[in-house]
Order: sequence, then structure tokens, then C-alpha cells
Amino acid sequence: MNPENRRLLGKLLVIAVAMFGFGYALIPVYRHICEALGINVLTQKDGTVAPPQNTQVDRTRSITVELDSNVQGTLRFRPTTNSVTVHPGEMVTVVYEVVNSQGRTVNAQAVPSYAPQSAMPHFKKVECFCFKQQTLQAHEAKQMPVMFYIDPQLPREVKTITLSYTFIEVAGLAQSPAAGGKL
Repeated sequence: MNPENRRLLGKLLVIAVAMFGFGYALIPVYRHICEALGINVLTQKDGTVAPPQNTQVDRTRSITVELDSNVQGTLRFRPTTNSVTVHPGEMVTVVYEVVNSQGRTVNAQAVPSYAPQSAMPHFKKVECFCFKQQTLQAHEAKQMPVMFYIDPQLPREVKTITLSYTFIEVAGLAQSPAAGGKL
């Protein structure tokens, strides 16, 4: 091997070792910088892991959400609890129960309403059975969740929100077991 190639090989080895050392030292250096600046800190000073906090939850106030149900048709429909107390920004799940006591399949749709009306734009549903039609087989019961949060921008004078669903049987889509077709 000629001397020029030997020098080039030596330089490349030094560069490779320096790159490895830099990559190896990068993680603890990054962690120390983050701790010093107070960003992206997952461990507390005593070494325990801090649980993540939702900083968008306004714990200085509580809103009572009253749950109501109405039904048009032959279904039984109700919330499993009458009310919940939530902090604005907090994710909450409530459950409604519907029972088809008929001997036939029923298609139905839930229509929500809110009181006061000013709360409507601040009531944010993430998951809801009202987003699509529900098909209930003969004598079937379902537990249906509603996952929501209340926008912290809700006016401070609003202390109570009523969430009401009217569960409406969709005409012409239900099937009779005897007929096997649409009514």
C-alpha cells in the first residue's frame, strides 16, 4: 500500500471514530440541554417518570353536563347516568343504552340538541353513535358511547349544558323477519 493511500485510510478511520463518538454522545447531551431549558422533560429530579399532563384542561372551573334522551318509535333509549361534571378541555366518555323490544330489525338515527344554544359550538364530540344510523336486531340492546370535550373558550357564565338526543326510527328501512324484505 502506498503512503498516500495509508494517509487517506488513517484520515477516514479518524473521521469514522469521531462520527461514532459524536452520535454516541448526542443522546446525553440532548437530554441535558432539554432539562436545562425545561422542554421535553419526561423524568423528574428524583428519577421517576412524570405522568403526562393535558395542559389544555381548565381545572379552575367545572361544567355540569346533563344527559337527556327522547325516542320517537318503539325503542327504549336512555343515558346510563343523568349527568357528569367536567373541566373544559377534559376528554369525557358517557354511555347511552338503546333497546329494541320489537320482534323485527329497526334502523334508527340519533339527533343531538344542546341547551343553551350558545354552548353548541363549544361542545366537541370525538366519537358519537349519532354520526351514523344504527341497526338494531330484534330484541337487541346496545351500549353506545359518546366521547367529547368542552372547548375551554366556552363563556364563563355557562355552568350547565344539557345534551339531549332524540332517537328516531328511520321509516321504510326496517326489515320484518317474516317478510325478509323492506317494509
